[in-house]
Amino acid sequence: MAEVIHMPLMSDTMEEGTIAAWHKKVGDTVASGDLLAEIETDKATMDFESPAEGTLLYVGVEEGESIPVNQILAIVGEKGENVDALLAENKGGGGAPAPKEEAAPKAEASAPAGESIDTSGINAEVVEMPLMSDTMEEGNIAAWHKKVGDKVESGDLLAEIETDKATMDFEAPSEGTLLYIGSEAGSAIKVGAVLAIIGEAGADYETLLKAHNAGGGAAKEETSAAPAQESKPAAAQPAESKASAPAPAAAPAANNATSNGRVKASPLARKMAEDQGYNLADIPGSGEGGRIVKRDVETFQPSAQPAAAATSGAASVSLPAVVGEERYEETKVSQMRKTIARRLSESKFTAPHFYLTMDIDMEKAVEARKSMNEVAPVKISFNDMVIKAAAAALRQHPGVNSSWLGDKIRINQHVHIGVAVAVDEGLLVPVVRFADNKPLSHIATEVKDLAKKAQEKKLQPADWEGNTFTISNLGMFGIEEFTAIINPPDACIMAVGAIRDEPVVKNGQIVPGKRMKVTMSCDHRVVDGAVGSAFLQTFKSLLEDPVRILI
Repeated sequence: MAEVIHMPLMSDTMEEGTIAAWHKKVGDTVASGDLLAEIETDKATMDFESPAEGTLLYVGVEEGESIPVNQILAIVGEKGENVDALLAENKGGGGAPAPKEEAAPKAEASAPAGESIDTSGINAEVVEMPLMSDTMEEGNIAAWHKKVGDKVESGDLLAEIETDKATMDFEAPSEGTLLYIGSEAGSAIKVGAVLAIIGEAGADYETLLKAHNAGGGAAKEETSAAPAQESKPAAAQPAESKASAPAPAAAPAANNATSNGRVKASPLARKMAEDQGYNLADIPGSGEGGRIVKRDVETFQPSAQPAAAATSGAASVSLPAVVGEERYEETKVSQMRKTIARRLSESKFTAPHFYLTMDIDMEKAVEARKSMNEVAPVKISFNDMVIKAAAAALRQHPGVNSSWLGDKIRINQHVHIGVAVAVDEGLLVPVVRFADNKPLSHIATEVKDLAKKAQEKKLQPADWEGNTFTISNLGMFGIEEFTAIINPPDACIMAVGAIRDEPVVKNGQIVPGKRMKVTMSCDHRVVDGAVGSAFLQTFKSLLEDPVRILI
């Protein structure tokens, strides 16, 4: 039976490969381990050995052309075998089936476009995955509190849904019997897709599903496509088993050397032999023309090496073989991490960032904090002082307290400071609202409460929405200076470093000093250098004379 050979992943960053040369042509007989082609990746030109044996029936690309990883490279099978079905299955030789495109016709088959499905007689209701935060695109089912067949009352706890920011309870919007659930616990469902169906026991929920899919329910299509993706690696298993089958009778060792004395061997075989400490010249090659391939190194017995090798005239040093184990661990990407990746990528590559760094004398701020904490009802941190100083400076420089809205710029008259908080799965940014109107003790209490809720994943949408400026402080980790990516919809974010002891010059004398660096990332579409610099000058003056932030 014919076997499809896909373009392999030959480096960790490879996305496509270019055929530097074919060593076989259509109609040639190919043995497992034969040199089939030379493939140029993003890092090197490498030999590619055939994983199957038979006749080369089809090549997917000519020399000098490129194809993406996993698309069809060649087909090997019995001579004269028809490969049209395989080509059609693999999109005419263009590659492995695309899951999302395959799934679409299924939805259409169940409900052709434009066909109206009558659901008026079905006493049941489709419950869609709700939008539970402004940045949510899909929700992960942390737990179901009801199972199919259970009675459900309106307001009953139906499920716990993990969004990109918190795990939230979801209550049933109607009463009846739980007829269908859209996904098992631990799986994700897109916003607007079918979460559940609740209605009269025995109601025809399948027709409701068809009607929903006909209306554009994309999440179920992706779910149905998943098995096709997962099954793709299985196609390579027969080829692997053939490649690892016992090798045919070994050719004489001399057959693997060319006329100039170079031993013929695949790059993988060379690497394996080097790692094992084998001499390539001692390994019989079973590949084409006596070429040494992977299986030859695997089946080579070092004890069969000629003993006379040690009697050479010059003394040689034999390095011991070093054996190690390559290991790694993969974890499923959480909803929070997916959103962080998407939003910050959009920000970094959409908003033209520029950076302004300023060094601030923190000696008076250190003294002021010490005095305030002697009488304050709650311990005030340097970060609290930074928030208050930034809020006061934003009130004087509203151009920094702005947002880019595409065809207009919004200049905010209120000051809502987002405070970056590190949690186990990433980063959350709860918001201190109207920070310019709050005393330091109020800000300190609120920040501690928000940070605790963030760690416990108990933040609600009102806690993280509406920021107009963001502060990220890594000073407590000893980081002296860094840059941060703007947190949309803000136009700026301030990165705060650690307070460090260093010598400074005062009145012509070198004396001990306390300094802190801040770097502000600005969206150049909204904030110009002069505007950002004026803000930082005001911010610096407030921290260097902290009595002013109390007024």
